[in-house]
Amino acid sequence: MSNKLVRVLLTVALIGGSLGYLFYTTLSKDTEYYKHVDEVMNRPESWYGKRLQLHGFVVDKSILVNDKTLEYRFTLQNNGQVVTTAYRGVVPDTFKGGAEVVVTGRLDGGGFHAESMTAKCPSKYDPKVGNPAGTGKASGASGGGE
Repeated sequence: MSNKLVRVLLTVALIGGSLGYLFYTTLSKDTEYYKHVDEVMNRPESWYGKRLQLHGFVVDKSILVNDKTLEYRFTLQNNGQVVTTAYRGVVPDTFKGGAEVVVTGRLDGGGFHAESMTAKCPSKYDPKVGNPAGTGKASGASGGGE
């Protein structure tokens, strides 16, 4: 092999290795799984310690709050499976029993420890039945001189 070809191959290998290492280190720490409560709680031990985005519904009357520390404890459920969840911080305005939420954190033997929480938009923002276009007027209503 010529000296020039060896240098080109070494350069390509060095750049490729560097990019591969960069992608691996960047993506590995920020990788999280998006799962529903029932998917995780079928075999919870296999998810211990892994970073998760967990999707579920807050069980009615399960919210306990410590106003001094802003620590919330509540139960999330989906398809009959439940997980006890702990979160510390300010919760979204729509957080209440029955709310659809996504929490990000880690699962262990004591439950799910959330670092962040997002509440899904409630159904009040869905268009009314009989008003598929969401125009604010009921279907078939008089337009008042339109």
